[in-house]
Amino acid sequence: MLFSTFEKQKNTRLVHMITKATSEDVSALNILINSAYRGESSKKGWTTEANLLQGLRTTEQELAETIGNTNSAILKFTDKENIIGCVLLIKKEQQLYLGMLTVLPDLQNSGIGKKLLQEAEIHAVALGLPKIVMTVISVREELIAWYKRHGYTDTGGRVPFPASDVHVPISEQPLEFIVLEKKIT
Repeated sequence: MLFSTFEKQKNTRLVHMITKATSEDVSALNILINSAYRGESSKKGWTTEANLLQGLRTTEQELAETIGNTNSAILKFTDKENIIGCVLLIKKEQQLYLGMLTVLPDLQNSGIGKKLLQEAEIHAVALGLPKIVMTVISVREELIAWYKRHGYTDTGGRVPFPASDVHVPISEQPLEFIVLEKKIT
């Protein structure tokens, strides 16, 4: 399945494409995702987790396994040859799980995230799934509000934040995930 978005700006045709990531994209995706969520580079954007967590957001091994899983897809948003955004989609029973919505920190607030959400909805419809679900760290109020503006609602569900060597909390606040969902019509 090919996903694509085309835009015109200043009488010059710029092509932005949303396509399914392949194993050849693993390294670039790993760099993008980690730079948008953790470390100093992530602080250029508004979706950083650097004040809450240290360590990596993902690994090349995790991304390769995800891309190789037939129930998963990572959609990549490219500008010319560079991946500047992505989203993880996993078919779970009768719903589509959305995760790792990522936009290059310098390009956040440019509409790329919204376009990736729209493509996720198209993907859910193509799979015949009635809703999209996601988990968001509960203290990320600005991010939760952004998802709510895009039609997601708080289900009331809560999931403990996983303890691991990869996701290392540095915040004094206890971390948990809230479950958001959007029904697809």
